Amino acid sequence: MASEKIYIFDTTLRDGEQVPGCKLNTKEKIQLALALEDLGVDIIEAGFPISSPGDFESVAKISEVVTKATVCGLTRAVQKDIEVAAEALKSAKRPRIHTGIGSSDIHIKHKFNTTREDIIERAAKATKFARNLVPDVEFFAEDAGRADLPFLAKLIETVIRAGATVVNIPDTTGYCLPHQYGEKIAYLKNNVANIDKAIISCHCHNDLGLSTANSIAGAIAGARQIECTINGIGERAGNTSLEEVVMIIKQHASSLNLYTDIQTQKLNPVSQLVSDTMRMPVQPNKAVVGSNAFAHSSGIHQDGFLKESTTYEIMTPEEVGAGGSKIVLTARSGRSALAHRFQKLGYEFNRNDIDVLYGQFLKVADKKKEVLDDDLHVLAKSYQPETVV
Repeated sequence: MASEKIYIFDTTLRDGEQVPGCKLNTKEKIQLALALEDLGVDIIEAGFPISSPGDFESVAKISEVVTKATVCGLTRAVQKDIEVAAEALKSAKRPRIHTGIGSSDIHIKHKFNTTREDIIERAAKATKFARNLVPDVEFFAEDAGRADLPFLAKLIETVIRAGATVVNIPDTTGYCLPHQYGEKIAYLKNNVANIDKAIISCHCHNDLGLSTANSIAGAIAGARQIECTINGIGERAGNTSLEEVVMIIKQHASSLNLYTDIQTQKLNPVSQLVSDTMRMPVQPNKAVVGSNAFAHSSGIHQDGFLKESTTYEIMTPEEVGAGGSKIVLTARSGRSALAHRFQKLGYEFNRNDIDVLYGQFLKVADKKKEVLDDDLHVLAKSYQPETVV
């Protein structure tokens, strides 16, 4: 079976920017947009044009400088929103309007105070209006994760008939379990008559820590676009992490029969750029791009890694643009790691030497969180090997 492409829709500049304290100015947004394009992102959601003059300007400027990726602007299912987005996107080589409305009864009743019938009418009207302005229209059915399935199918069929080229099935509140989200995508594949005329997209939030798993489940079920952010930043607990879904697809390419166009060796540099620009540190144990992603401190792990790296690393640091694997010396480290580190520092100790030094090392390690090179130099220079008479 031939591999199928998963389109990567990056919303770092829109959903990611909604994190408190992560507001970007136009210059910063342009810098990140160009980095995302260079990374190989297919669609860049540049902002929500009607939300502020600054966001309008950012979308307009990004539309001027991005040449390969699709540039997308978010709107509500409101004619004025859509008009403003189209104006902001007028310079884009590949413009996309992303419009939509709530689809769960919770949203329909409490957010819109209306009926399912009205939601379908408004969705169709907005989609049709947007399609008259740009050739590429994505419709989002907000809170689809909690929506009634037959109603959701009817809504999706309606907007595709109105001109939607992509249909976004958001798990807006991060509610779904992976099998539930996958079944939702499969249901739409099997119950929406015109589903072959649009790409299904996953937009999952991380409230229960399942956004990446849900997105992959959606792709397995037939979705061909995943919406994500660098470092998984986003509203509340965040969005699906771009680096995670990309590396899952790459690691399991043969079984999933899927691929992306992301240049994975640029993942760490872009992660760091986003972290620095948004002033949002990456947690050390973050998958793929965290500072500890390729660090080994347990003696058992260190011994196995030093014998054969694949015992504890399923991908190489170079594959994702990380600086390299790290052997971190702590009180849990073993003799092989200590010997390796001494050798790296230029010391030639035999096994007996290491046995003696290891005891001294543990005394230091019990007092410190991590034993550094300076500590090892002190140990090495003070070491007096026993002489045999």
